[in-house]
Amino acid sequence: MNEICYFTARELAKAVRKRELSAREVMEAHLEQIEKVNPSVNAIVSLNKEAALKSADQADQMLASGEKTGPFHGLPIAIKDTHNAKDFPMTSGSLALRDNVSKEDDLIVERLKNAGAIVIGKTNVPEFGAGAHTFNEIFGPTRNPYDLNRTAGGSSGGAAAAVTSGMLPFADGSDMGGSLRFPAAFNNVVGMRPSPGRVPSYPKAAPYSTLGVQGPIARNVEDAAFLMSVIAGYDKRSPIAVHESGEKFLEPFKKDISGLRVAWTCDFGGEIPVDPAVRKNLQEQLKVFTDLGCQVEEASPNLAEADEVFHTLRAWEFEMGGKDLFDKFSHLMKPSYVWNFNKGRDLRGIDIGRAERLRNELYHRMRVFFEKYDIFILPVSQVPPFNVNIEYPTEINGVKMEHYIDWMRSCCYISALGNPALSVPSGFTSDGLPLGLQIVGPYHADFEVLRIAYAFEQATKYGNIRPDLATDALAQS
Repeated sequence: MNEICYFTARELAKAVRKRELSAREVMEAHLEQIEKVNPSVNAIVSLNKEAALKSADQADQMLASGEKTGPFHGLPIAIKDTHNAKDFPMTSGSLALRDNVSKEDDLIVERLKNAGAIVIGKTNVPEFGAGAHTFNEIFGPTRNPYDLNRTAGGSSGGAAAAVTSGMLPFADGSDMGGSLRFPAAFNNVVGMRPSPGRVPSYPKAAPYSTLGVQGPIARNVEDAAFLMSVIAGYDKRSPIAVHESGEKFLEPFKKDISGLRVAWTCDFGGEIPVDPAVRKNLQEQLKVFTDLGCQVEEASPNLAEADEVFHTLRAWEFEMGGKDLFDKFSHLMKPSYVWNFNKGRDLRGIDIGRAERLRNELYHRMRVFFEKYDIFILPVSQVPPFNVNIEYPTEINGVKMEHYIDWMRSCCYISALGNPALSVPSGFTSDGLPLGLQIVGPYHADFEVLRIAYAFEQATKYGNIRPDLATDALAQS
């Protein structure tokens, strides 16, 4: 049973399609893993075991009758609890929505279901997805499977923890300030922030915004691409949807990246503080790219304005999309979210206009940067996974963090740009905590980012090291 849970998503899909494994067997294996591991990790919430088994039996009946099936036929998935899945709770980790049940599927869930995936529950999130540490007043914290005293990251923390520990073969996520990249790095899996519009979002309060995107979490790059093949592609309900099919992501990767021009930085030229363990880890990865035949050079674009751009537009979206709930339930919400919402309420038109002007300058600065370099690499997180009982790191290397997202600038800066970015496992700290390498590509170069991550993954094999969770000792901890 446990072995089935660590098949790749592609292997599982092939085994079910060829009827080497039944969908029922696949589902039972993952439900057994959830029963064993989830009480300690707390990654999956709102689980509906009965419906999951019934759907698995229906999937087997479809195969037996020769009906046409999708690429994910019979594979279990739990949906991020900020996304709607029909007939499942959608709480966004907030007491304000604790009784909310979705009446329709979001577009990403619609695509997953149409591909044959079986929704079994939801994955845990911080309240309204705010912050890169998954905890809330409804379900509690999600713990890191590599060290239960550490955070799993966020906001897609439940998704990443479930995937790395074999409770799910892959998962959906979303990313505004790093919510796909942080949990991927902290859980030794792959998380991709696609180019805005590559994975169209619907419904979305700010449909023209490029700040928040949806994307994949998987145990390896090929499975992330497998997921992208279904969730990417044009849809007229999104005004910024990219007019390209997701089929591109099924193409095989070429491992040869020799001659690639790689720029790297730890801290944007001293702009942000970085923990020594993170700095050491990144510098150790440079030789991997050199050995792969790349031209490696320390260089960073000037992204100083990205901080203002990100904070302004994030706060604007919070206020614009959450006004009705906030006015009624702000007394139930965590202080950091209330602070961020009120920051949006205090914005003036001139502030938003300035942020857009600066974002335009950043876009062209990056465009020019990528005329000299093919790829840009940097840490995902400025710190390793931190204590699960604190909301966020309050200082890094003696530098005080002013607010709950100040420690996240290694990802937030990239979010402000609109470039595709991916977290791939880059090894462990001396005390066994996972870290991730952030690979950033030119505008719309999503496949190229995955291809380079694949070459790095194959050269290092860091992602093969799974947490030692499927034990009776853990289940009783």
